[in-house]
Amino acid sequence: MTTKNELHLPIIDHQPEPYDGPSRDEVLALRTQYLSPGLIKYYKDPLMIVQGHMQYVYDEAGKRYLDGFAGIVTVSVGHCHPKIAERVKDQVGKLQHTTTIYLHPTIAQFGQKLAEKMPAGLDKSYFTNSGSEANEIAVLSAREHTGNRDVIALRNAYHGGTSTTMGLTAHGSWKFKSNNRANVLHTHAGYCYRCPYNLEYPSCDLKCAHDIKEVIEYQTPGEVACFIGEPIQGVGGAVVPPKEYFQIIYDIVRQHGGVCIADEVQGGFGRTGTRYWSHQNWDVVPDIITMAKGIGNGVPLGAMTTTEEISQVMTNRIHFNTYGGNPVSMIQGLATVEVIDEDNIQQNALEIGGHLKAGFEDLQKRHPLIGDVRGMGLMLGVELVRDRESKEPANTECAEVLELAKERGLLLGKGGLYGNTLRIKPPMCMTKDDADFMIACLDEVLGLVSP
Repeated sequence: MTTKNELHLPIIDHQPEPYDGPSRDEVLALRTQYLSPGLIKYYKDPLMIVQGHMQYVYDEAGKRYLDGFAGIVTVSVGHCHPKIAERVKDQVGKLQHTTTIYLHPTIAQFGQKLAEKMPAGLDKSYFTNSGSEANEIAVLSAREHTGNRDVIALRNAYHGGTSTTMGLTAHGSWKFKSNNRANVLHTHAGYCYRCPYNLEYPSCDLKCAHDIKEVIEYQTPGEVACFIGEPIQGVGGAVVPPKEYFQIIYDIVRQHGGVCIADEVQGGFGRTGTRYWSHQNWDVVPDIITMAKGIGNGVPLGAMTTTEEISQVMTNRIHFNTYGGNPVSMIQGLATVEVIDEDNIQQNALEIGGHLKAGFEDLQKRHPLIGDVRGMGLMLGVELVRDRESKEPANTECAEVLELAKERGLLLGKGGLYGNTLRIKPPMCMTKDDADFMIACLDEVLGLVSP
């Protein structure tokens, strides 16, 4: 095992510009005095980030960190990617805002580009400022289209921070009492590591997936507006279901009059490596796809794409989004999708993600704290437990791993129902040298953290 002093980030040519703004302590004081206490901070000693370059970020002192969390899975192709930055600078100098009541070429071109990436028949996009808004529009469209009200989401899911999307969340730490909304029900996720029935795949006969039939028939009038699910759960801890799971879910929902929504906010745009969209790994075709985060490589941007028929319901009333589709966000989104293709980002996610996962599986053999390694491409989760038999969640240990990793120049995320899963979702431009550094760093810190 390496020691802290032997751990070094890969050598790169980039040098950050000297920072000459307010000090970290001044910024923390201003934030404490003027900003909502609801804005959480990740570390005991809060980190201040002032610059970014591809897969790295820098604090005010110029210290470099490998961003293993991509700004919460938002930066898909790299911080301040030069190709994207140049396109945005040019657009800002021409026109920064115009609403969709006027024509502008970029929003139409971006809509065309998304349609080219979609399953056949899904070619009508509605642009928003966030994934929360995209999911709001998706649920609204499903209800209007079907005439039904009930929505079914997955336990351990996360779909946003607005009232409706928080209502889709099952666990209380991500919602307020006022978000316990009527007409929202929950079914089991395909979480094999913590199977609610204590069964094993494949002899389980996918009981978790078939549960949705009972939810619909016993908790609703027997009809449903939609099912919404992340093909791989993000905040829930990179939960990867059995391959037949979504096929069963989609079939049952459609038999009861509902439509199926795939939330691709975290899993889309090549992140799983094997497919452009994470739902494609399960051989299903959603009726609606929602996107955000990686769609714009860091700007406030989301979208919902659906069929011609479903899209028509948005003409039933006057509805518009003041900033959704603004030229600056559109050019950044369009440029991001183009860079994913030009820089072969999806293939890189596949190769580097596979290398990382193999490294984590090797660590699992030597560190009893690791209970499960899962995920696809550069959407990985490492679940920590105090005991592999009882699977007692090691949540405080997970938080300690994050702190120790930060000291060594590595930023990670954590999630899962118990806050005990390391979320590894870096910018997809990450290199093999970066992956080796991450593996070595986790090897060291896991050896220092005892369950």
